[in-house]
Amino acid sequence: MARSRFSAKFRRIRHRIKIIKDFESHAHWRAAPIQHDTVLYESFSGNGMLCNPEAIFTELLAAPDQQHLQHVWALSDFHRYRQTIQRFAGHPNVSFVKTNSRAYYRALATSKYLINNATFPPQFGKRDGQVYLNTWHGTPLKKMGYDIEGGGPETRNVIRNFVMADYLLSGSEFMTQQMYQTAYKLRGIYRGSIVQEGFPRIDRQFCTPEQARRIRSQLRDRGVVIDPGQQIVLYAPTWKGNSFHRPEDDADELLARISELNARIDTSRYRVLLKVHQQVYRYAMDRPELRGLLVPNDVPANVALGITDVLVTDYSSIFYDFLATGRPILFYAPDLADYDGERGLYVGTEAWPGPVTDRIDELAAALDSLGTGHDVTAASQPRYAKAAADYVPRDDGGAAARVVDVVFRGRRDGYDVRTDLTDGRESILIYLGGMRTNGITTSMLNLLDNIDYDRFDVSALYSYRRRSQDRVKNEAQLNPNVRLFPYIGGINGSKRFTLARRRLLARGLTAPRVDLDAQNRLFADEFRRVFGDARFDYVVDFSGYGPFWDYVFLTAPARCKSIWMHNDMAADRLREVNGRRPLEAGLGAVATTYRYFDRLVSVSPALAAINRAKLGAIAGGAEFTAAVNTINYRAILAQADADLLAELPAPEGGEAGGEESVVPDMGDDPVVEAKRQESRRQAAERRALIERIIAPPPGVTTFVTVGRCSPEKNHARLIRAFAQVHAEEPATRLILVGSGPLYHQLEQLVGQLGLTDSVILTGQQNNPHAILRRGDCFVLSSDYEGQPMVILEARVLGLPVVSTDFASVRGSLPDGVGLVVPRTEDGLADGMRAQLRGAVPNPPFDYEAYNAEAVQQFYQAIGAARTRPAPHRSTAAVAAAADAIGAAPTRLLGIPGAARRR
Repeated sequence: MARSRFSAKFRRIRHRIKIIKDFESHAHWRAAPIQHDTVLYESFSGNGMLCNPEAIFTELLAAPDQQHLQHVWALSDFHRYRQTIQRFAGHPNVSFVKTNSRAYYRALATSKYLINNATFPPQFGKRDGQVYLNTWHGTPLKKMGYDIEGGGPETRNVIRNFVMADYLLSGSEFMTQQMYQTAYKLRGIYRGSIVQEGFPRIDRQFCTPEQARRIRSQLRDRGVVIDPGQQIVLYAPTWKGNSFHRPEDDADELLARISELNARIDTSRYRVLLKVHQQVYRYAMDRPELRGLLVPNDVPANVALGITDVLVTDYSSIFYDFLATGRPILFYAPDLADYDGERGLYVGTEAWPGPVTDRIDELAAALDSLGTGHDVTAASQPRYAKAAADYVPRDDGGAAARVVDVVFRGRRDGYDVRTDLTDGRESILIYLGGMRTNGITTSMLNLLDNIDYDRFDVSALYSYRRRSQDRVKNEAQLNPNVRLFPYIGGINGSKRFTLARRRLLARGLTAPRVDLDAQNRLFADEFRRVFGDARFDYVVDFSGYGPFWDYVFLTAPARCKSIWMHNDMAADRLREVNGRRPLEAGLGAVATTYRYFDRLVSVSPALAAINRAKLGAIAGGAEFTAAVNTINYRAILAQADADLLAELPAPEGGEAGGEESVVPDMGDDPVVEAKRQESRRQAAERRALIERIIAPPPGVTTFVTVGRCSPEKNHARLIRAFAQVHAEEPATRLILVGSGPLYHQLEQLVGQLGLTDSVILTGQQNNPHAILRRGDCFVLSSDYEGQPMVILEARVLGLPVVSTDFASVRGSLPDGVGLVVPRTEDGLADGMRAQLRGAVPNPPFDYEAYNAEAVQQFYQAIGAARTRPAPHRSTAAVAAAADAIGAAPTRLLGIPGAARRR
């Protein structure tokens, strides 16, 4: 056992050392000179020499004026593609690297030209002097990107590659408009060129009779059985799933279909060959019955299409390519309804250029009818002609030559090259933070629902975490007009810079022994790795709590840069939680960047005055301003009317709101039974809690508060104040919605004060507004706040408000609204007594007018009202102001190049 543990630990250490070596190698080669005669190609993550990159490679290899080029192909498996490698063995201008190897990252970092039909990995960032051509892999039939429900986060590496590309290939106006500009939201942000000259891979379909004979011979040499007189029917189905976890299932299904089809057709006339997705290929090879008809994975699909007489497919966009041949297309789609409902299609079956069936016998009959007086494709001819004109208008066998002309020879005249995707809107980049459920995230979601998208193009950056259900829930609420940049990958640079960067994150720009010039170059590279060649008019750190993105944003070319201050930042920095100050280092580092921002935006005028007083000296010439948060009153009102019992999970086979376990029945398995019992217990506790909230005894007054259980909220003071009121008036109760580090301490306090029956701690709730609706008065006990959104939410629902007197409270409770009391137990108790007397002012809240004013304040705060940027501020000494944030810097080095950022 000890030896096993040691072996596992040794493997982990060895793996970590390898990662460090690879990281160092990548960083080293990113600093090396670019090889101006080198081209790196990659198709489908290294799964063969295929698709558009292969066709461009073939064109360049034969071009007399391009013989100086060195060609490097990235392949995922040298053994699997050994025949490809052997074909070019000894060629002085062709070499191969294995994907994700050190040689691969060297080629990726130093090649002048980069060509890919999909995406390079997340850590890839294009360097100055490199030319990136993304060819994509065909015209889409299935919906892509944002056109798929919830597809925005899944675009994270695709859109990053697209905005980094100097050239994107397109086969038609449909693809340019529907896929690039709309599905991937490149309209308004893409700075490269879209070359709409057809797909080079389709050139391979225009083969002479001699070339066709040679291709047939090559396939026979690879084990594919084709008799000389047989017509080739190529069955090329798409990948059906959303993941690649069980591709072997596809192989079994395909075998069954082909066996049934061969039993029904004239096999002396037709030979059915199979071309499968790269992920399915190795499983198909394991089926002996498929080997004689399986087109090898390293044979480009368009080479096979060149000798194909009839194409049979389902939802694969391969049929768009085949349109250029003018030959028949048949569609076999047995699961059309399910697939269309799950993924969605751009073109309905009524417009497909061939007959569509879900039965093998009908497919066989359609094949037998071809070339006869009963040819079933005759009725499809008008659709076929229209589809060819719409989707392959330029594919005439010369697309590769035209692409090489544009990209390698710099020729534009006479070619369809689109270079301007701007649409007149101003662009905003907003950093949203970690997307955890809190006041900042709520404020951000509300803001994004109120921005005028006819005026502004908005991109949002946030930290992507695949497994966080909380973040996934908030992702789903992002306004669909927003372009998402979920942050993936990591900053490129040698590990020797890591310690310096950690000092920056801990101490800010005052950190000693940090080469800020070198770090600043890395931050500028990181901006480009994430946003490519995109440019933004306004850059906004809406989170305001982490220094990393401040350093990155300050290198960005933008008209105005702003950072949000959601709280009294000096006080928040020193906030203690269980004897620790978790924000001390991070907010201290953030504060050292303030002077380099144009605007420091607090969420209320009163809070702006507080932050100016405490941080004005360290902020240099940065402008302190304010913009109140917007509110999503529609969502608040809708959620408040929800039936909380109906939202309880339904038991298996039962009605919603039940208490039975949803764990499936798996017999007498004790582990499963334990999970089932735990599920039942949790469901019962949840039901009891909801029933207690929504069904108070008659005549009881309900005080309610919503907020994180953390020190600045001071819920303990509220509970003690309520104890006074409850002792005087037992027909009262208090509901506290929220979770956090002090939750269990508050539970203990409730028990100590004997309030278990009258104080309800609900923990985190997905729908706090439905609970607010059940209250008679909202009470806030905070020591300090930015702009407490929950006060506004309570006012939308018509609740009277009692709040402690912190500095920014009047931003949410102007004169004549609510009751502001001293920050003491007695003050809060008096406020609740006033509610019992009906003495808390509660005039109607015009939330629509409030929102209109709030969003205008946001525009002004980010600088959108300015016609031209303000002059750059000089960098002054910061030591005198250090006490404001608790720092003790010896010097401020400044951000190199800050004066050039505008």
